[in-house]
Amino acid sequence: MSPPLDRRARAWSLLAAAACLLPLLLQLPGWLGPGIGAAATLVIAAAWSRPLPGWLRLLLWLALVAGVLGTAHFRFGRDTACALLAAMLAIKPAETSSLRDARSLLGFALFAPFATFLLDQGPLTLALGLAGALLALAALLRLAELESGDVRTLPPARRLAMVLRLVALGLPLALAAFWLFPRLASPLWGVPERAMARPGLSDDMSPGEWIDILTDDSTALRAQFFGATPAREQLYWRGPVLWNYDGRSWTQSRWLRDLPPAVVRSSDTRWDYQLEVEPTDRRQLVALDLPLAAPRGARLSRDYSLQALQPLNRASQWRLRSAPPAEFALELPVTLRRAALDLPEGYNPRTVALARQWRRDAGTDDAAIVARAMRMINDGFGYTLATPLPGRHAVDEFLFDYRQGYCEHFAGAFVVLMRAAGIPARVVTGYVGGYRNPIGDYWLVRNSDAHAWAEAWLPGRGWVRFDPTAAVAPERIYDTLADRAPGAGALGGLANLTPVMDLGDWLRRGWNDFVLGFDAERQRQLLRPLGVDDLPPARLVALFVGTALLSLLWMAWRAARAGRERDPVLRAWHRLGRRYARFGLGRAPHESASAWAERVARARPAGADELERLIHRFNNWRYAGQQEPRPPTLALLRELRRHRPANGPRSTP
Repeated sequence: MSPPLDRRARAWSLLAAAACLLPLLLQLPGWLGPGIGAAATLVIAAAWSRPLPGWLRLLLWLALVAGVLGTAHFRFGRDTACALLAAMLAIKPAETSSLRDARSLLGFALFAPFATFLLDQGPLTLALGLAGALLALAALLRLAELESGDVRTLPPARRLAMVLRLVALGLPLALAAFWLFPRLASPLWGVPERAMARPGLSDDMSPGEWIDILTDDSTALRAQFFGATPAREQLYWRGPVLWNYDGRSWTQSRWLRDLPPAVVRSSDTRWDYQLEVEPTDRRQLVALDLPLAAPRGARLSRDYSLQALQPLNRASQWRLRSAPPAEFALELPVTLRRAALDLPEGYNPRTVALARQWRRDAGTDDAAIVARAMRMINDGFGYTLATPLPGRHAVDEFLFDYRQGYCEHFAGAFVVLMRAAGIPARVVTGYVGGYRNPIGDYWLVRNSDAHAWAEAWLPGRGWVRFDPTAAVAPERIYDTLADRAPGAGALGGLANLTPVMDLGDWLRRGWNDFVLGFDAERQRQLLRPLGVDDLPPARLVALFVGTALLSLLWMAWRAARAGRERDPVLRAWHRLGRRYARFGLGRAPHESASAWAERVARARPAGADELERLIHRFNNWRYAGQQEPRPPTLALLRELRRHRPANGPRSTP
């Protein structure tokens, strides 16, 4: 039978398991993190004195698994697997009562910090994961003490210090593996995508779905400009362009991705910048309207929307150049015109009737129809996030009934109105604006900056951007994200913390660049400051092997030093015994210093007096205490190091 846990060992084990679970809970979407955390707290409280019965543990497991799978809509992915791991770890303390159970709990808990890196690789995740791993190692050290029967308990600070020394031994090897182990352009195996999508732009726009992204204040991207910087009102970050409308949802036209980009005559203004895009697990990219070319690793579609060739499952950097268009696709082919005028039959009859009336009034003047629509929005429409879900005729309800909404409603209704009037139009999604971080001099764009606007095709001008949401009169902006925040202002009344937030985001940006952005290309250029322009894989392997061998030798040397006597006088005393051992006169472990001196004197009379005097001084230093004056340590140390066995003849019995 495994010995039972004492109160201290149990506390160490549960604390370490909770620390390992914490970073994983922080990355789970929705209610899963708080829900599993609450379940773990209840399990620990209920099972503190004795394990829970098996039937209750089974019910808890079924409830948590059902909750996780239901939240993921029964789709399997990285986040689903991590949530199931967290749920099982939360129930594990219910059966932890013995030493073997505690070791099983800690071994299982160590999987949680590593699983967290499948969801996030930020500095906070790393710090919390390291803290959990260190506490788990400290708890295993406490279990080893308990198993050995040692009734003494080390202070927590000393136990953690011992663990830190062990971790420090392996740190050089870990750093060598990070910097020098050859990196591949793509992984050897595939990691399943997320089942529960992160907030971000997608290739469709459905009623009510944009509330999630508009109320999410997490970072979407950071933009660093080189040279001229556009004004904030010019920051339209172009994303997916939506052509297809089925009466309810707008979707991207997939067949347009294979067509070459349309002909554009750019203005003289040029923007040179770099985007640092946070992971979304999708392929949709954005660029300042309009990109001049697709960066490496992405492609540019007919409508100048960008798409990455691989899913954006990690922080990535993209160097781009953009310019406002002077003429955007002056020629519109018949197939594209038909796609830009297509409307489903039997939807929004009042909107269609209004558009046809405007066409009769304006004749062939398309610009007059566009201007009339913008005036209508400015005169009588309001902006709010609190809108009801639409019925069958969504655009009719918005334009003629509640007349309030946000960008999704304005852009979609404007495009339907234009198409019904015979003007080719489409919805463009992306981001607008951003916040300039003064510390790093870059623009921070959040998910809440997501926006939808419209483009209408006008003769002689091509595609022209129109933002009907911006046409809303300021006095009719009723409900925004800032109004929903706990306090006044866009930062929820925390204006005094703005410098701290700026510093935190600047540090996170540096982490993304220095750690997460260290790919195979940057690894090959690692020694460029030393004059080595490129490191081929063979040299990287040789450099890594050499550094790893040095690290292993250092670890062996430190481990050997850890087992030696710490006191220099005692080390010199033991070396003295080893010198005499070469002549068969080494001191036995059970033998006192005086008895050893007498034995050496009988075997080798020459030099025996010097050894006896040295042993007497050593005894006074070691055992006399306050009874006799203690000899100076440095003088005794020098004599122990200098003394050598005499070369005189051995005595004969």
